[in-house]
Amino acid sequence: MSLTHKPIKNRHYLTPQQLEYFKERLLHLREEREKEIMVHTQRMRTDFFNEPDSNDQASIETERSLELQARDREQQLILKINEALTRIENGTYGYCEETGEPIGLSRLEAYPIATLSLGAQELSERLQKKRRV
Repeated sequence: MSLTHKPIKNRHYLTPQQLEYFKERLLHLREEREKEIMVHTQRMRTDFFNEPDSNDQASIETERSLELQARDREQQLILKINEALTRIENGTYGYCEETGEPIGLSRLEAYPIATLSLGAQELSERLQKKRRV
C-alpha cells in the first residue's frame, strides 16, 4: 500500500513527546520480538541435536514447523515495526496511508504499527471479504 494522500502540512496532531513515546514503545517491542526469534531458533537447534526415535519423529517435525511459523511471524512484525520507526523519522507516522488523516491516539496506543485509520481498515477488510467470496 502506498501513501495516496500526504499528511496535511503544518498540522501535527502528535507532539514531539508523543512521537518519542511511540518510538520508545516500538523499539521495546522490536527488542521483545528479537528475543522471541532467538528463543524459537534455540528450540529448533535443541531439537535438531536430540536424536529422536522413529515414534517421536513426526511430533518433532510438527513442533519444528510450528516454531518456524512463529519465527516467521515475529520477523514480519519486526519489519512492520521498522517501517513504523521510519514513518516517525520522515514525519508520516500516525497518518492513514489511504486518506492522510490522523489514525488516532487510541488506535496507535492499541496497535502502534497501524498504517490505516479505523475507518480505512474496516473498508479494507470488507473489500478483502468480498474478494474471497
